[in-house]
Amino acid sequence: MQISNVNIKDLNPEFRIDAEYYRAEVLNRLGILQRHKKANLDDLVDFVIGPFGSTVTADKYVSDSDYRYIRNKDIDDFLIKDDAPALISKEVYENLPHFHIKEDDLLITVVGTLGKVAIATKKDAKSIFSCKSTILRAKRINPFFLLAYLNCKTGQLFCLRGKRGAIQEGLNLSDLKEIQVYIPKDDEFQTTIENIIRISFGKTENSNHLYSQADELLLSELGLLDWRPKHILSFVRNYSETGQAGRIDAEYFQPKYEQIVKAIKSYKGGWDTLGNLVNIKDRNYTPKDKQSYKYIELANIAGNGEITDCMIEEGQNLPSRARRKVGAGDVIVSSIEGSLSSIALIEKEYDQSLCSTGFYVVNSKILNSPTLLVLLKSMIGQLQLKKGCSGTILTAINSEELKKVILPVIDQDTQARIRQKIDESFALRRQSKHLLACAKQAVEMAIEKDETTALQWLKERAKDNG
Repeated sequence: MQISNVNIKDLNPEFRIDAEYYRAEVLNRLGILQRHKKANLDDLVDFVIGPFGSTVTADKYVSDSDYRYIRNKDIDDFLIKDDAPALISKEVYENLPHFHIKEDDLLITVVGTLGKVAIATKKDAKSIFSCKSTILRAKRINPFFLLAYLNCKTGQLFCLRGKRGAIQEGLNLSDLKEIQVYIPKDDEFQTTIENIIRISFGKTENSNHLYSQADELLLSELGLLDWRPKHILSFVRNYSETGQAGRIDAEYFQPKYEQIVKAIKSYKGGWDTLGNLVNIKDRNYTPKDKQSYKYIELANIAGNGEITDCMIEEGQNLPSRARRKVGAGDVIVSSIEGSLSSIALIEKEYDQSLCSTGFYVVNSKILNSPTLLVLLKSMIGQLQLKKGCSGTILTAINSEELKKVILPVIDQDTQARIRQKIDESFALRRQSKHLLACAKQAVEMAIEKDETTALQWLKERAKDNG
């Protein structure tokens, strides 16, 4: 049993007396902060609360726009994700000027998944945000340093200290205002943290660019670089086709699917079905109770086919659906319609990890893994995967429809070029993550030791990953 003694004069303004708020870990960290200059977050930023929940609903999303609605799931550690963005019209954006995001604004999630903090970059400036997050607009602190601090262990401890609620936890404005922030004595420390984060962001941008080049290389090889699918409202199909397919829903017979298959079948290198080109791992695996595993969920799949932030659990604690073991070189493919783009390449780091049966696990001796990844994430794979989905409550693609997907047999030279770009893209992504981890560690080191030691360590680590 742990016991914390707290003087009544040290209770927070709301007089919270719950034990979790004053647990030993928090009080110990507060004691360490007493050795440094510190401030309440309220003294360092302006807060902008998100709009009322029904202000922007899904029916206001549009398919093409320069303006965006940032949801909770778009806010990642450090950066706002670009995977499957929710776009809104210029009119919706202009009608909500109070909620316009500015460059260098920090967004913190305050409902559901709590305490994730990202900074808005130039690309995010034409956006508004949801009621499930709050803007922190820095006024007396470097926003990049604050970003690193709120994402480090100490910052997260204080971010989540004030959470409240049972069914759905949340952070109130008063909780945010009371977050304790370490203030470095030397501006050089804050500036160095900013520079490291900006270098990391640059590597991420270059990584994304390389992935886009691989996608364009593939589409160019197939003569589809400038082709865009069109959804046709009315068309005619023979009744015999419905009997052959075993489907009568109009979506299945959209002409765009036929067009993409026709383009693949005309490829000079030939084509085949996915069922013939890949090996599908469908054997269930029972986790051993005392063995630890990395467990891959849909939320761990990044937009460029990388896996991030997997939890490590003992077999007895894993969800019952964790029944697929993956190996380095495998490609995992989501079967669920709303997440079909959640496709990832298993690197050595995740060899012998587990994923749920919501993923198909595939590999091929004919198509190298990076090429298979890009094929399935491109419109070539995505259109056919979507076509094969069926169901009512949870629409998904079953294994028989998956096997029917048509893929081109890309020539070896093009496959090698795609592999090179994906390998470089993933290497840059790893470097970027390493630099962000170093920035967080340097902040912790400054708190626990001193800024001089932390600054020297950070500069050496950055030099190795420049």
